[in-house]
Amino acid sequence: MSSSYQFKRASVIGAGSWGTALAILLSSKGEVRHWAFEKEVAETINRDRENKTYFPGVVIPLGVKATNSLEEALADTDLVIFVVPSHAARSVLSQMVPFLRKPVPFISATKGIENNTLLLPTQIMKEVLPRPFHARLCALSGPSFAREIAQNQPTAVVLATGNKTLALPLQKHLTSAHFIVYLSTDIVGVQIGGALKNVIAIATGCSDGLGFGDNSRAALITRGLSEIIRLGSALGAKKETFAGLSGIGDLILTATSRQSRNYSVGFKIGKGIPMSQITGESPSVAEGIKTSFSVHQLSKKLRVDMPITEQLYKILYENKEPKKAVDELIYRAAHARGKKLEF
Repeated sequence: MSSSYQFKRASVIGAGSWGTALAILLSSKGEVRHWAFEKEVAETINRDRENKTYFPGVVIPLGVKATNSLEEALADTDLVIFVVPSHAARSVLSQMVPFLRKPVPFISATKGIENNTLLLPTQIMKEVLPRPFHARLCALSGPSFAREIAQNQPTAVVLATGNKTLALPLQKHLTSAHFIVYLSTDIVGVQIGGALKNVIAIATGCSDGLGFGDNSRAALITRGLSEIIRLGSALGAKKETFAGLSGIGDLILTATSRQSRNYSVGFKIGKGIPMSQITGESPSVAEGIKTSFSVHQLSKKLRVDMPITEQLYKILYENKEPKKAVDELIYRAAHARGKKLEF
């Protein structure tokens, strides 16, 4: 494949805010088929040029054609961008297989870890997709609020791929005047950073909701980054990846802004709002809730010390009081005197 390769038609699978923003972005480069799980979402996009359910107030160009049919979405495609929540990824991928007529670049923009298998999105893809696709798998991540992308605000992300032939053509195709794509070969690290930042974002939101200040938030973000690095390293990721856009960059964005669904979930938990009410208030998924379960299981399996993640897991899945979880974190650090505290 030459550097002048043209991606004339792209398929964006998933019509949440992130998927819709990517569809809008790619529409300036060619035709976009945009698959939505809900038929009414696809109909609204085509009729009103707006995704009123997941991305209200943003005009969707005519170059984006929405559909509820995977067969239609994937017909004659040159590029697939997969933006389905991690808990639904395997099911949707399985439904896509009969309609994948030729091996094309397949980019995961999903940020999460499957609960049952503890696999990353591209690892799920290797289990589900035909073998010719395996060498064409990529991962896209980085600090990127969907609404700001649609507003053409400067954004920088990372595309990870082990395929040197595809790297530059994809970078060129995805990059625009306001959307800058950097390249990486660390597919695992880029996905770990994108998944775990949501977990730490819930924790920082919870801290703010409890009334703690900037010092506490900074400590949580920094110590949370060390947990991300430890788990990523145990899974074979490169440590330097977490010093970049898909690591500390995405973590800072998601763990400090009220635009972040995950931060907002944590803030509401800290304020004492029940989880049933929080999850029922928005149609969008806060990936960090389910990812917290996966990460907790992975940390135990790999024997990686992740105290913040452990306490958040107990808040989300064992109904632990957030204030008690914070007290235990402080107690743990205070009673580590005499021991070597490592980053």
